[in-house]
Amino acid sequence: MLVLLPPSEGKASSGRGAPLKPESLSLPGLTAAREAVLTELVELCAGDEDKACEVLGLSEGLRGEVAKNAELRTAGARPAGEIYTGVLYDALGLASLDASAKRRAARSLLVFSGLWGAVRVTDRIPSYRCSMGVKLPGLGALGAHWRAPMASVLPEVAGDGLVLDLRSAAYAAAWKPKGEVAGRTASVRVLHAPTRKVVSHFNKATKGRIVRSLLTAGAAPKGPAELVEALRDLGYVVEAQAPVRAGQAWSLDVLVAEVH
Repeated sequence: MLVLLPPSEGKASSGRGAPLKPESLSLPGLTAAREAVLTELVELCAGDEDKACEVLGLSEGLRGEVAKNAELRTAGARPAGEIYTGVLYDALGLASLDASAKRRAARSLLVFSGLWGAVRVTDRIPSYRCSMGVKLPGLGALGAHWRAPMASVLPEVAGDGLVLDLRSAAYAAAWKPKGEVAGRTASVRVLHAPTRKVVSHFNKATKGRIVRSLLTAGAAPKGPAELVEALRDLGYVVEAQAPVRAGQAWSLDVLVAEVH
């Protein structure tokens, strides 16, 4: 099972670890694309601060993120699972998983990123600010920048098992499973059952809980249909729509009665 996650806007501090080693990151086929984004982002943030804020969409209160980005090559690095914080990651609670679940997380979780493309939760990265919606002056829109390298690398990473897609729209645009990979992909929405609407906070929290439940239970669904059964066994209310033609993903709605 491969689980595709969005990053978090908020991130923990880099800490005092050894600096980034780009060549050590998983998915080495993304190295050149990562280096291109990293180089331009560092140069942008080491220059005109006002321009960097405008490009990155930073408010006055987040101006300090520019200086942080300027030091990405020398800042301390920590496992991505410690860097990413926020509602989904709080609910996932990687640090409190038992040893077996942590091993499953290391194998199966893939976090998408405007800067790194995608990383494993064990990859050591510095704290940064660069969303997939950013349009860098040189490279252009990052979503478009990542499509070709992702299309080359991700099918092999997906292997022949289930792909559980929990990404938000901006990050889903960087790689869309195609062909037979799409047929074993399940994209998930979390809906407030009484209103049938997506509510951001509990959408993220429930996705984090879903991943934690699967990891803790040691569930290993081989495809979307088996995933539906596994989630129902874990107590989730799931409505599933199988693809109507080849090359489409399954759509799963997880219904939650209370907003929390």
